[in-house]
Amino acid sequence: MTWRRHPRSASADDLLTALGRLTDRARKTAEIQKARVELAEVLQRSMLPSDLPEVAGLRVAARYAPARNGLDIGGDWYDGFLLPDGSLGLSIGDVQGHDVEAAAVMGQIRIGLRAVATATADPGEILGRANDLLLSVDQGLFATCSFLRFDPATGVVESARAGHVPAVWASGEGCGIVEDETGVPLGIVPGEVYPVVRRRLTEGDALVLVTDGVVEGPAFPIEAGLGAVSELVGRAVRERVSAGGLAAGVMGLTALTDHTDDAAVLVLMGAAEAAVPE
Repeated sequence: MTWRRHPRSASADDLLTALGRLTDRARKTAEIQKARVELAEVLQRSMLPSDLPEVAGLRVAARYAPARNGLDIGGDWYDGFLLPDGSLGLSIGDVQGHDVEAAAVMGQIRIGLRAVATATADPGEILGRANDLLLSVDQGLFATCSFLRFDPATGVVESARAGHVPAVWASGEGCGIVEDETGVPLGIVPGEVYPVVRRRLTEGDALVLVTDGVVEGPAFPIEAGLGAVSELVGRAVRERVSAGGLAAGVMGLTALTDHTDDAAVLVLMGAAEAAVPE
């Protein structure tokens, strides 16, 4: 008996051809996604300030880190700039979405906040006008945000919140999560009102703001994350850690959340004199 190899069927050839096409398509899709991620990260970093202003009575530091998996880049920011009256304006926020569009909208909101702040120094009004501005351009995205104004003449911090993660406050007397009243995120409801809270930042006090990438992950609830930040900030104040050291320490907590989102940290510390931003 003579054995012969059965010829490959036409259907098998078609299947291999189709598989090759799918593989090539998947490769090209991955390359496009990689390019979009790289573009978003470049946009993100180019829009963040290279340094933060120096004012009397305050040390300020900030940190930013992209998502570890490279897919959730684009929406987080921090900013700091001098206002016309000599006070310092600060913002931190997170745009819905994680792509090039989110990075672009982030840049628009950051610049919009700066522009509005030239006309009014009230944080609540600044957020209100920025909210209406975002709605007017109809981007279809929303953003959480906290805006602060530090007055070097009085040491008072005025702050307003648009659905953003609560801040953490620490002094020599203790520390805790600041559950200030908040308005809804920017870009959702026209004419929204954002309440303003005032507190004095004395020497050694710390006010720390983060985006949710620092304190929340797939298997890590935000309550646990904020608790970890509060504990770290309280210890840092007792040990007189620098603003830069504290910002780096808080960013290190992203290891608990598995760092699936990009993350930003903003630290304000009361000082007897102005210090170079860290």
